Amino acid sequence: MDRCVASAENPAVNPVNPVNRGNPVGALRIAIVGAGVSGLVAAAELHRAGHEVTVFEAGSYAGGHTNTIEVEEPGGRIVPVDTGFIVMNDRNYPNFERILAELGVETQSANMSFGVSDGRGGFEWAARGPRGIFARPSHLADPRFIRMLSDLVRFNREARSLLLEGDPASAPSLREFLRAGGYSEYFVERLIVPQASAVWSADPEQMWTFPATFLAAFFDNHGVLQLRNRPRWRCITGGSHAYVKALTRPFADRIRLRTPVRSVRRDPDPEGGVEIATDGDAERFDEVVLACHADQALAMLAEASPLEHDLLSSFPYQPNEAVLHTDTGVMPRRRAAWASWNFHLNGSAKGVGRATLTYDMNRLQSLHSHRRYLVTLNMSEAIDPARIIRVVDYAHPVYTVEGMAAQGRWREISGADRVHFCGAYWRWGFHEDGAWSALRVSETLGGRGPGLIDHATRAVRAGSLVGAT
Repeated sequence: MDRCVASAENPAVNPVNPVNRGNPVGALRIAIVGAGVSGLVAAAELHRAGHEVTVFEAGSYAGGHTNTIEVEEPGGRIVPVDTGFIVMNDRNYPNFERILAELGVETQSANMSFGVSDGRGGFEWAARGPRGIFARPSHLADPRFIRMLSDLVRFNREARSLLLEGDPASAPSLREFLRAGGYSEYFVERLIVPQASAVWSADPEQMWTFPATFLAAFFDNHGVLQLRNRPRWRCITGGSHAYVKALTRPFADRIRLRTPVRSVRRDPDPEGGVEIATDGDAERFDEVVLACHADQALAMLAEASPLEHDLLSSFPYQPNEAVLHTDTGVMPRRRAAWASWNFHLNGSAKGVGRATLTYDMNRLQSLHSHRRYLVTLNMSEAIDPARIIRVVDYAHPVYTVEGMAAQGRWREISGADRVHFCGAYWRWGFHEDGAWSALRVSETLGGRGPGLIDHATRAVRAGSLVGAT
């Protein structure tokens, strides 16, 4: 197994920012709501800067989408299987990689591949070389399939060109871009829309209105639009919870699990702080960081300003049910068509309204087990109940033109009245973006900021609504 141990010198602790709301010693009492990647990174950085942090988490564990299930096999062996955050790459996760390096967390190579199947064996392929692409031999003589591959090469070329054109805000939707380009319906329905849907765990139907520039920028950043020099994908050795344990160790006693925040109320007097109300209790803090989903943050604010309401309501969310199981019956009929990410056309065709795909965790995490551990989204009815290990509900942001516009207005609401906002929804929606967003808030409160090459800036040109600050 290819393993590496990240290492780096720990930068000096930054002095506490003078934004101390009258506290003579400079240290602030800061409440952080949400213990996902954004909340935990914010807490770690602000604790490091000398502030007194308290983390509130409604759930039973810290980590959010970092959710590793420890499965006990016969004989007592424990297998750590990730169900939410799984992989990262060496090109687009600079801040998260820096954090892992400072923590000394090990990572290892991840086997990344993508495939699509109809569940009946009539259509299935995997991007794993000729044997996977033509797992169904009849595809060699199918002109629709051959054109699909040709359309892919053309799409990669034309999508890169799209990034150089004008104002992204006026760019076409994915539907408009594909129609104008004359792409085949076969290619659209069996490759590009499934791939885009899988990336964001989003309803395939929503992909039609997805801003084409946003999709092209993300694909370009992650090497999807090229056949060579692609990013190298990695996962965290021992499961993603390994980094959560290391990250929270210095302030583990400051995390309150099973403590949902019911309201966040700002005192009219700037020196009065912010009141955090939980079930049967209320506390005052100098500053509050809402490191939860946008809709959750809006619901907590007792008196949201019109601008806060407008911006936070611009980010809708898509619920997704993840099932950890061992039922290989959901996989493609032909073993050659098995990929790390397997998109199910049959699930989407049933009008589920959500992405239907299966992650092969043995491939992704290099799990050495006689069992095949799989994580399937939104297809629990197709899984043998006797083979289900755990069911987890997640929610992922759905990106719209309105949401992209709201991303560029973060500074207009964050920190303006002692309440700060962070979360992956402020950029691409991935783990790096959650960490980046947390560091951005940390910097305003005297902690460290992102400070590294911002991968979003090279993806979308001047005038972009993505990643703007």
